[in-house]
Amino acid sequence: MHDGAAILSAPLGSALVIDGKALSQSLLRSVAEASGGTVARGVKPGLSVVLVGEDPASQVYVRAKGKAAIECGFRSEQHDLVATTSEEELLALVHRLNADPGVHGILVQLPLPKHIQAARVLEAISPQKDVDGFHPVNVGLASIGELKRALVPCTPAGVMILIERTAAMLGEKLRGKDAVVIGRSNIVGKPVAHLLQVADCTVTIAHSRSQNVPEIARRADLLIAAAGRPELVRGDWIKPGAIVIDVGVNRIAAQGFDASGKPKTRLVGDVAYAEAAQKAAAITPVPGGVGPMTIAMLMANTLTTACRMHGLEEPQF
Repeated sequence: MHDGAAILSAPLGSALVIDGKALSQSLLRSVAEASGGTVARGVKPGLSVVLVGEDPASQVYVRAKGKAAIECGFRSEQHDLVATTSEEELLALVHRLNADPGVHGILVQLPLPKHIQAARVLEAISPQKDVDGFHPVNVGLASIGELKRALVPCTPAGVMILIERTAAMLGEKLRGKDAVVIGRSNIVGKPVAHLLQVADCTVTIAHSRSQNVPEIARRADLLIAAAGRPELVRGDWIKPGAIVIDVGVNRIAAQGFDASGKPKTRLVGDVAYAEAAQKAAAITPVPGGVGPMTIAMLMANTLTTACRMHGLEEPQF
């Protein structure tokens, strides 16, 4: 379900730029429309976000998620806990949210303070309300291709929609494509690889222990960079005509100083963008590529959980 928003814009070098912001806005409009239908049937999707401590980046992310939820017509609530909150206190809150029929999605913002075991907290969330898709039950379902039963992690789900829409607009099919994922994290690399396998791609995962990663990358019709290393992927790693999806978000030093006298910084991805654009068919920018899709897919997952819990038809995005 989407309104057909164009996501490929004017070329940079030889590559078309994949506009994740445009597609995310399209998806959010579709979620809001579908949410209106569930509300008319007496079901208002509810999202609860839990923030422990005062990490500035986490605060920004949580505010953005709450804003998107309200714009989609959801019931949105935020639980702010002090950094000294104990693991048992956090688990007690999760159990209360699990039992609340008005809460359809639970998200505990990471990272958590060091004295709290993140794995224990994430596993305490009901798999049916695990809108981040991190619970072992959802990870397992996704890994065996049971996507209609799983809740897929938001960033990998967004990556796949970007790839599918881009390939379609280029007149290409994913079946049989060589896909290379650089990075093997549980949050992005591994689930993206599973999703690409479900789409009938031939998938290679490269990582910090892989030998000759540039040579592996040069085979890729689809290259997904999720290593967390700024501008790791250079232009000569790119197969001519490849689709390049850059998941990385890295802040590096820039020239000059800001108005307060602090050294300037800038955001870059895991791909050397200008170099890669000379060879790729299409590429995501940083920022404005994968990032906006993550929140859109969180809203889609929340709507999906509400529909599943109340026996309503699930929207397809």
